[in-house]
Amino acid sequence: MNELFQTLGLENYIQPVMLNILLRALLIIMIGLPLIIFLRRSVNKYITRKYSPHYGMVLGKAIWYIGFILLVLMVLNQFDVNLTPLLGAAGVLGLAVGFASQTSVSNVISGIFLIAEKSFEVGDVITVGGTTGEVLSIDTLSVKLRTFDNRFVRIPNETMIKTEVINVSRFPIRRADILIGVAYKEDLTKVKSLLTEIARSNPNVLNDPAPVFIFQGFGSSSLDLQFSVWAEKDNWLQVKNEMHEAVKLRFEQENVEIPFPHVSIYKSEVRDPIPVEIAIKQAKIEN
Repeated sequence: MNELFQTLGLENYIQPVMLNILLRALLIIMIGLPLIIFLRRSVNKYITRKYSPHYGMVLGKAIWYIGFILLVLMVLNQFDVNLTPLLGAAGVLGLAVGFASQTSVSNVISGIFLIAEKSFEVGDVITVGGTTGEVLSIDTLSVKLRTFDNRFVRIPNETMIKTEVINVSRFPIRRADILIGVAYKEDLTKVKSLLTEIARSNPNVLNDPAPVFIFQGFGSSSLDLQFSVWAEKDNWLQVKNEMHEAVKLRFEQENVEIPFPHVSIYKSEVRDPIPVEIAIKQAKIEN
């Protein structure tokens, strides 16, 4: 080995002991890094399949960070690096960074509460403020969403804790509310019967819970109704669109009027409205 270094002219730069250390450190990295990646992926797939993608992602990240730290410590140990001063400096630096970044620390703590509370998971559809989207990840500092128009939204964990969060897809079924206005002259019994027939003809509308017909009140130009049907969460949007289309088509076939806002003028106590005529006078211009 010494003859090789002399031949190469490196005897004054690289000693055999140092070469052995470098080889051992490189061997640790070459074996340890793929092993960490393999363990991360395996645990992520297993936990995701048995429990949920949320727990799989969290445990996968934990294995990655812990394994990477252990790998660095093992490499440093090959170079006989004393870790005590390094850990002490890291502790002081951590305190300084903690005081300087209180918002980040608050987001980390909030992220722990979000994971423990489990009010939503990866893959759920949630609404935060005015934003609705699918949860892509619950990370240390923030929650990542993908909206239905394919935009990426990052929301800090602290905001998630302080803001009302609606989990749209938490339960297996959802209710679709169809808001309808019909003319005052219409028979509500007939209208209710038509709506019930429309709901029964849709295969994606559930029979249990049964559809609900609600007479909300007397509007300015219509009788305001609400007809609510239940559907599986995956079919909710399709059912809502199909119900609106079917109501419009069936009401036209049955001559049920869906009024638009209009104003009638009455005089005294007479029930008939004042007749209004529009007269157009065409002026003749003499040359």
